[in-house]
Amino acid sequence: MRLTRALSAAVVLLGLAAAPAAAGSSPSASPARDGDAPTTAGTSFRTAAEFEQGQVATANGAAGDYLYWSFPADAGQRPTVKATVKLPKTHAAQTWRVDVYDGLRRRQACQWGAQVRTADAGTSSVELACVLRTVRAWTEPWANDPLPGTYYVRLTAVNVPSSDLGVPVSAEVRADSKDIGGAAAVDGSLAEPLVPGIAVASGAGADDEEDRGAVLSAIEPEDGWSSGWWSDRWVWSGIGAVLAALAGIGGYALTRGSGRPSRVPPGA
Repeated sequence: MRLTRALSAAVVLLGLAAAPAAAGSSPSASPARDGDAPTTAGTSFRTAAEFEQGQVATANGAAGDYLYWSFPADAGQRPTVKATVKLPKTHAAQTWRVDVYDGLRRRQACQWGAQVRTADAGTSSVELACVLRTVRAWTEPWANDPLPGTYYVRLTAVNVPSSDLGVPVSAEVRADSKDIGGAAAVDGSLAEPLVPGIAVASGAGADDEEDRGAVLSAIEPEDGWSSGWWSDRWVWSGIGAVLAALAGIGGYALTRGSGRPSRVPPGA
């Protein structure tokens, strides 16, 4: 009877822990605040327009321009960048490309998505997408794994015909993330996220206004940068420990028997 009650309690705990873990595997529902989204794009990494995940950043430009934006991504997130380019009624065939770089300006490969597409003559728009690998809290120095910090989006047309150079276009960019959770957890974390100016800010004194002004990025996740040590892996580890203890108790109860038979004298 006691064993049955203990197993029932373990099942309840398992269900309660599985619920948040399953919820963490769905796309993050960060509210979009389009009113605060940038309406222009930068022309280089240093001038990239900052926007939050869930926002739709827009910009007007011309075929042949390099358009740059940046957004924050934290450990355990798998970002998806989508871009839409609206073209004029009359244009030749154009090939558009979206690239994503991390805080060290290393180009990150797309797991899947239409990173490069060609818009045939007369096409009104072209849509691009890039699904990155999961952002890791820590990695080896020689690896090219995505790390927490600022991510840069570069949108441009490649091999533009000379007749289309300077043709006006408009672009929309949006970034969203799926929370992978404990499946991507690692035993380690960065001292600071890879955000422009973070090294200067970390080494500056509290009263050094000039050095604090060197911080180039003001964006971060809504809940702040994670410390990298907590994940739902701890929950599952705790459940495993409880189940192991219950299994030990159950095994002991089943194998110890009913004790000394009443017909056997104590001294036997």
